[in-house]
Amino acid sequence: MKIQKIIHGGCLAGHRTYILSGVGILSAIASYLVGDSDLFATTQSIFTLGGIYFLRKAKETKRKYNATKNSRKISKPRRNS
Repeated sequence: MKIQKIIHGGCLAGHRTYILSGVGILSAIASYLVGDSDLFATTQSIFTLGGIYFLRKAKETKRKYNATKNSRKISKPRRNS
């Protein structure tokens, strides 16, 4: 049972994209500060990883909006009178 939670992400299941994006941005900044990459490569990495973050966020917002917009109310069958 616990192995299934680990495989599916556990308590971080919905936040993996954000964590990976944040770690990528931090490592891009660290590589620039150490001198392994130049400013262009660092900004390119930051914009790419930031774009992934915002695309994921927009998809979640759209999913929430469409779920409330398209939800149907289940009505009781009409009686013939």
